[in-house]
Amino acid sequence: MRILVLGGAGYIGSHTALELVKAGHEVVIADNLVTGYRKAIPEGVKFYEGDLHDFDFLDNLFQQEQIDAVIHFAAYSLVGESVTNPLKYYDNNLCGTKILLDAMVKNNVDKIVFSSTAATYGEPENIPILESDRTCPTNPYGETKLAMEKMFKWTANAHGMRFVSLRYFNACGADESGTIGEAHTPESHLIPLILQVPNGKRETICIYGTDYDTPDGTCIRDYIHVTDLAQAHILAVQYLMNGGESDIFNLGNGVGYSVREVIETARKVTGHPIPATETPRRAGDPARLVASSEKARKILGWNPVHDSLEEIIESAWNWHKNHPNGYDET
Repeated sequence: MRILVLGGAGYIGSHTALELVKAGHEVVIADNLVTGYRKAIPEGVKFYEGDLHDFDFLDNLFQQEQIDAVIHFAAYSLVGESVTNPLKYYDNNLCGTKILLDAMVKNNVDKIVFSSTAATYGEPENIPILESDRTCPTNPYGETKLAMEKMFKWTANAHGMRFVSLRYFNACGADESGTIGEAHTPESHLIPLILQVPNGKRETICIYGTDYDTPDGTCIRDYIHVTDLAQAHILAVQYLMNGGESDIFNLGNGVGYSVREVIETARKVTGHPIPATETPRRAGDPARLVASSEKARKILGWNPVHDSLEEIIESAWNWHKNHPNGYDET
């Protein structure tokens, strides 16, 4: 297969591109490098620098490359920023995707796997969360991702396109080689923030809220290794290539860990005390977010193998301790 990975220089995109290469597929990456890094692109992969809003760029790419399917990671994803700057998220996530679909329809590219999010659910009605549960996002990021899913649905109905939307929870960890990993500016994810303490980048990690209705009072989340996520995207492409119908799948380990448990595991892995500072809750943080991935296991044949929290943090630490400034070596 020849797969176009949009946003393939970013965190999850680069890991997916690497897994595709390992599996023997031809990979083409397109990225505007606003949040991605050239150094994250696997060796030997054809790279196009350009923007999702540029129809001529996408049209030319599809004409130059015989693309079998698209994997779409090219969306902004900072929840807090989406609240303070919603139009940025509507412009990139929705308007950019509309132009992508225009180019796909014109060039008869009819299969796409979409990187969605658990933020489409908002406050969960049930734990674990099922794909059939109500979707009621509580921020513009989740709202735009849900709108993108609906855009795929109606475009698929009109033009014979098929799509898979993968709603996942907390992506974390790094490739076992330690050559690529997580690097965001600013960083907002819990595990990299915790690891900034033993890396000398911050003195303490903040715990936002200790009075939740959970065993230790802190929020519980479902953490999933980025390589397992990458494998799910590849299985989703193969599902579509084999004639699978458009569908939506949750991706998670089905096990929740509290903020305190993640910090304690990081202390064990790094051998550093990692001081923690307790602060008030942040608005909009649900107490528990844990996914049911039974549907993905049954239909896609997906089976996460890096599901130990200790293994996840060990892989992340292997990356961060050797790349304290991410891809910026200075």
